Amino acid sequence: DFDSFLKSLVSNLATSYGAPPNRIAVSTDAGGVLLPISIAVPCGLVVNELISNAFKHAFPGGRPGHVIATLRKEPEDQVVLSVSDDGVGFPDDLDIAQTTTLGLQLVGLLADQLGADVTIQRVNPTRFELRLPPHSQ
Repeated sequence: DFDSFLKSLVSNLATSYGAPPNRIAVSTDAGGVLLPISIAVPCGLVVNELISNAFKHAFPGGRPGHVIATLRKEPEDQVVLSVSDDGVGFPDDLDIAQTTTLGLQLVGLLADQLGADVTIQRVNPTRFELRLPPHSQ
């Protein structure tokens, strides 16, 4: 049950980073999507990294905001993992494919491992979306 795992993971991350709930709202939704452990673990690692980055970088100077993590099933059994926030956005000069930060490199490696297509929206909201192939369930 990825939904309860996702809720627990995001709640623990918010607590670990000291994200004040009255300033940074966090929501999750993965209802109804079941994943095998071989897919759930790398997805959890991706969510961990992206949510951590949002808490560290998206809301500087006490800026309020919202972080959302979802997992949904689309037509033809494709599964989509998405982490988004309405923070300051992703810098234009940062090349995701050439980043030197371990965390974003890990996201790329895990996406490759999952056979996922990655889409990045840099602002309004910032969103990382991984489209997993249909055999992921």
